[in-house]
Order: sequence, then structure tokens, then C-alpha cells
Amino acid sequence: MLSHDRQEENEIFASNRAASRITLSVKAAAGVTRRARVHEQGALRLRFPGPPAPELEAVIVNTGGGMAGGDRFDLAMDVGPAAQLVATTAAAEKVYRTLGPDTAVGVKLAVAAGGALDWLPHETILFDRARLRRTIDVALAADARLLLAEAVVFGRSGMGEVVSEGLLFDRWRVRRNGRLIYAETVRLEGAVADKLKLAAVAKAGAAIATILLTPADDAAVAAVRALEGRFRGEVGLSVWNGMALVRLVAADGAALRHDLAAALAAIRGGALPRLWQN
Repeated sequence: MLSHDRQEENEIFASNRAASRITLSVKAAAGVTRRARVHEQGALRLRFPGPPAPELEAVIVNTGGGMAGGDRFDLAMDVGPAAQLVATTAAAEKVYRTLGPDTAVGVKLAVAAGGALDWLPHETILFDRARLRRTIDVALAADARLLLAEAVVFGRSGMGEVVSEGLLFDRWRVRRNGRLIYAETVRLEGAVADKLKLAAVAKAGAAIATILLTPADDAAVAAVRALEGRFRGEVGLSVWNGMALVRLVAADGAALRHDLAAALAAIRGGALPRLWQN
């Protein structure tokens, strides 16, 4: 049984945790994608910097400046028939050290018939002893298009930071017409730095990323393969069952960002969200 002081401390800690949510739905009309519904709660905000266009750009802003243990962030985006949405973030997301509770992030994405969604947030930076538990669930119509990219950097190497211990739990599930077409779960826990040194994990790299494209476009796949020799880290590309998957690992966040931006630009035909060009 907890002491009165410890119980009071836990209650104070819980009351200061962030519970934030954003919900966005977009629709297409007269060749332009527009906002249909926007809901913001807590520290999360949505901004739309571009003019009306076939593809709407949405920027996710965390006004809290990062995430801490016990925080909960939920993001839901619904792309209507024939609508096109590219979602990014204003900056890299930081997940700070926790005294116990995990930081939880839940992402739910849906794309209707003829729609397209490019989910392109900046990298997530984990500090030493951070604990991040993230789930990404995607529901696609039969002919919907998805480009999904996520990057994780273990500490800011330029400042001499090393993530010695912590947790990264990252679960992805993608369904098309209700049928599961892609599933993966990454779990790094405990002595993270030691595990990253393993050749089968990151070969001593401190930054990783995954890009998923479905349906796989032959031109996009060829464009990524044409970049061989220009990457600063290691990049692998697989194509199967109408999907393309790109894995990236680099020594640090700067090298990973270079490679990730190059691969995404190749897939998108050169155009990246404005905030990726800074």
C-alpha cells in the first residue's frame, strides 16, 4: 500500500500529464481538397499554410514543446473520396525521460475511395530513459493510396547524447477493404544502446526510419533505386504484393534526415511539404 506522501505525489504527477487530441476530416470539391471538420484538444493544433489546391497540406503543432511520461496524444485523420492530404509536423517531436509511465501516441488514419494520404511527420527524438508506446492503424479503400513514413532518432548525437535505456514500442497495422495487408511491431526495451549496436538491429546506428507505399508505383520505386550511392546511411528497398517498403538506418539524425528527404522526394516526384525544405 502506498504511503500518503507517495500517493499524493502520484496524483500531482498524473494531474500534470497532457491529454491531447486532434481530429481532421477532408473532402474534395471542384478539384480542391478542403477541411470538412477540425477538432483540437490540449496541446495539439492543426495549421494549413498552403492555398487551395488538389492536395491539402496539414501541419501538426505540439504547443507543449515535447512529450513526457504519462502524456497521451491521439491523432485521427479521415480523407474523403478523391481527396488528397499530406500531413506533417512543424518540427521534430521530442520524448523526454520518464520516471515510470510510458508516453502514449495513438494514430488512426482512414482513406476513402480514390483518396490519397501522405503521412510525413518529422523525426521523433527519444531522450535517455524515454518510454514511447505508439500505435498506427490505417484503413484504406480498395483504390486508396498511402505513403507512410516515420523516423526515430535515439538521442541528439551532436550534443553527445546517448539513449542507454528506455522503450520504443511501435505497432503498425494497415488494412485495405478491411483485410490486413501490412503489420509490424518494433520493440526495443532495456539496454537500448547495446541493442542498437547489433548488426541485425541498427549496426551501431542511432537513427532509423521506415517508409511504406501502397500501392507501389513502378516509377517511384525506380526513382528511389536510382539514388543508390548518394545515401549517407544504409537504405534497403523491398517490393511485394503491391507494396513498397524502404528501411533506413544512419549514424545520426542529420544523415537520416538527408536520406529520408531524398527518398520521399523521389517517391513524391520532387515535392515535399514546405517545412521539410527548411
